[in-house]
Amino acid sequence: MKDSKPIRLAISHGDINGVGYEVILKTFSDSRMLDICTPILYGSSKVASYHKKLLTHHQDIAFNSVRDISEVLDHKFNIINITNDEVKIEIGKSTEIAGQLSRTSLDRACADIKNNLVDVLVTAPINKKNIQADSFDFPGHTEYLSSQFGSSSLMMMVCDRIRIGIVTNHLAIKDVPSAITEDLLTEKIMIMNNSLRRDFGITKPKIAVLALDPHAGDNGVIGTMDSTLIKPLIAKMQDRGVLVYGPFPSDGFFGSNEFNHFDGVMALYHDQGLIPFKLMSFAEGVNYTAGLPFVRTSPAHGTAYDIAGKDIASEQSFRSAVYLACNILRNRQEYDELTKDPLK
Repeated sequence: MKDSKPIRLAISHGDINGVGYEVILKTFSDSRMLDICTPILYGSSKVASYHKKLLTHHQDIAFNSVRDISEVLDHKFNIINITNDEVKIEIGKSTEIAGQLSRTSLDRACADIKNNLVDVLVTAPINKKNIQADSFDFPGHTEYLSSQFGSSSLMMMVCDRIRIGIVTNHLAIKDVPSAITEDLLTEKIMIMNNSLRRDFGITKPKIAVLALDPHAGDNGVIGTMDSTLIKPLIAKMQDRGVLVYGPFPSDGFFGSNEFNHFDGVMALYHDQGLIPFKLMSFAEGVNYTAGLPFVRTSPAHGTAYDIAGKDIASEQSFRSAVYLACNILRNRQEYDELTKDPLK
């Protein structure tokens, strides 16, 4: 990709009955966004027009409606139509067609990513139930994309105050302890370490690992995993030169603002990381998938059926996801340029 060309930003449209189209349209109704990237929405111009009519102050956004990536125009808001059928939109409801179109949008976007026809991917929220099918047996975007591209990955929640990685992703709490192994935790820490260096430009990142049990097990009184598995693993990684520390009991770690001393925080399970993150940055937080061969971000919120179609959804998180995707791509390009073998 040449520096003179704008970043080609693929967008999967998510659930058509949620707030996805609203936050996408609000984001790109500001024409200055088209100087940053060329948005390519894998969706439907008819669905977009329907949602546009529900907006009060964003009626001036124009679509370049195309059939495939070859017809995309730079500095325009492009919509690749993934269906020519009339689509029944039922705002605020989970429907079968919404799930089907969510899958189709993701599949089309991934195909163009694999062919190097787009630069980054921003995914609008999906309904994790209605998207399920024989071709999509995953608890979320992160697992689907890891499978599609054969890559180990790490779900990271990112805002201006903190970067939190999640070791076990979308997993029932009863299954968390048995899922945390030395190999898995090592893999996730290394993905975070490499991402902080390459994607965020941090030369020597410091990573904190949170404890599984209250008070980090209290010397075996409450639990033993923190002292027998996590603490020795951290010592091994320090011997390898990775600046990782812990395990830290999460209540005191966040309550005392200890997280401010670290570049990344590794939470062991979903809510351990997501609750403090969303308390800090519910409106502007971004979900980033580290470890993939391309850049993927998403707003940190869901379909928000309860406010869909009411023109009150904030586009801040989606806009932040666009900014972050573009920034990480530039950071990767700069890092790769600085670290490439000059003899080749």
